[in-house]
Amino acid sequence: MHRKNIITKGEPASETGKAVVLLHGRGGSAEDMLAIASQLWLNDFTILAPQATRNTWYPYSFLMQEDKNQPWLDSALDLLSNLEAELLKEGVSPDSLYFGGFSQGACLSLEYAARNAKKYGGVLAFTGGLIGESVNKNKYRGDFQQTPVFIGSSDPDSHIPVERVRETELLLKNLNAKPSVHIYPGIGHTIIEEEIETVNQLFFS
Repeated sequence: MHRKNIITKGEPASETGKAVVLLHGRGGSAEDMLAIASQLWLNDFTILAPQATRNTWYPYSFLMQEDKNQPWLDSALDLLSNLEAELLKEGVSPDSLYFGGFSQGACLSLEYAARNAKKYGGVLAFTGGLIGESVNKNKYRGDFQQTPVFIGSSDPDSHIPVERVRETELLLKNLNAKPSVHIYPGIGHTIIEEEIETVNQLFFS
């Protein structure tokens, strides 16, 4: 199957039956997420790392009015929708499908999953929150059926306010997810080893 601008690692999804989609942050690359994937226990997974045009999924802060980030945001969400549909055709059930990312990619993963809540394998959000000037509950629907969601972030963080992380946690709970939020004092806008270890234990042990 042809997937433009998506790097794939591991055996085909039709053979593994399990897939994880990892989204890079603003200014990052698909290769960055493959480096993260190499630290996760994903030996028997199909790994997909999409590359955004000009290294960004949408041009402005995730806290801007949503229309300011259009049509780029909808295009990114459509990419994930189409990718999910393709993986389901290949035999990956939603509860064996994981979405994750860092920073802008983490925000996009959370936003997509919350708009399409169902029993996924999990969501791995390294520094992220739901997208928009405020959390508009009307955008989100479905039932996560206790899907585990990891959110790790710094306090403070230069891009992701802790308040939005907590608002995201509440919304996820209302959609019947099982969020695990880890706030780390003063680590900065990065991914630390403790987060990797937590994600491995939570999702892949």
